[in-house]
Amino acid sequence: MKKLYTLLFLLILTANFAFAQKLTREQYIEKYKNIAIRQMKAYGIPASIILAQACLESNNGNSSLTMNGKNHFGIKCAGWQGRKVYHDDDKANECFRAYTTDEESFIDHSDFLRYRQRYASLFDLKISDYKGWARGLKKAGYATAPNYAEMLIKIIEDFQLYKYDDENYTPAPESNTENKHSKHKNIEVVKKPSEAMREYNIDNFVIILNRNVSKRNGVEYITAKYNDTYERIGDEFKMSAEQLRKYNDADKNEQPNKDDIVYIAAKKSKAGKDFPMHVAEAGETLRSISQLYGVKVQSLCKKNNMQADTVLDDGQIVYLRNNMTK
Repeated sequence: MKKLYTLLFLLILTANFAFAQKLTREQYIEKYKNIAIRQMKAYGIPASIILAQACLESNNGNSSLTMNGKNHFGIKCAGWQGRKVYHDDDKANECFRAYTTDEESFIDHSDFLRYRQRYASLFDLKISDYKGWARGLKKAGYATAPNYAEMLIKIIEDFQLYKYDDENYTPAPESNTENKHSKHKNIEVVKKPSEAMREYNIDNFVIILNRNVSKRNGVEYITAKYNDTYERIGDEFKMSAEQLRKYNDADKNEQPNKDDIVYIAAKKSKAGKDFPMHVAEAGETLRSISQLYGVKVQSLCKKNNMQADTVLDDGQIVYLRNNMTK
């Protein structure tokens, strides 16, 4: 009986200690804000959004998924080749990604948003537009909760996370030893936030015949309007419909749909250096990815040893710069 009481006492003590060690939201934000700011500068995703999603998805770092797998964003396996953990979510015993360090989770979250087509429209938004990002994440299906966007916005405003979206904000010196030793500690800041978004920001345009002309991968494009045709667009830009179809890898007699990207110059043979790959969603093709990144379909076919009309699986990797064999 004495042993039983001792065991119960130890269990209660352990439980109390674990409870006492739980992070508050303020502590969690303070602990990970520098990582979020680095991710913003490297990828162009608002630090406020990164932190709010992390707070919500990880229960301020206290969820079992975060504690067991350092997964701060609830990202499921979907093509993941690394360590995995299993956790009840929408279904029982679902597969989730697991990481070696916390920072790896934040980096993978940035990759997850940047290299999936469903989130591409978010990069049209300004970094300061955290409300637009929150609503866009919900619309793109990041989470099933009907009030997901409102929950993110509330966290951002309650804890003034928007202040970290200022490109002039300087993070405090790093104190987390784990982050210092992360294999990703030397992540390159490719561009300043305002520059990182410029290729996708419709504010950066010139007016030509009432068209907004933007650039993606350095290639000029417009967005098709209702009832647009390659013939009509060609007339406006003094080129043939045949040439436009060639630029856009379109079939003979094919016409653009409303809001389609229409390139008015030749696409490039590879994506920019900050877009080495694309993680496909089920149903995508090399042609749709070609339009998303401004890369020629023929080039993608060679790099990935695929046909242009190959229907891709969810989580399948498509290389945008180097051949898959390299």
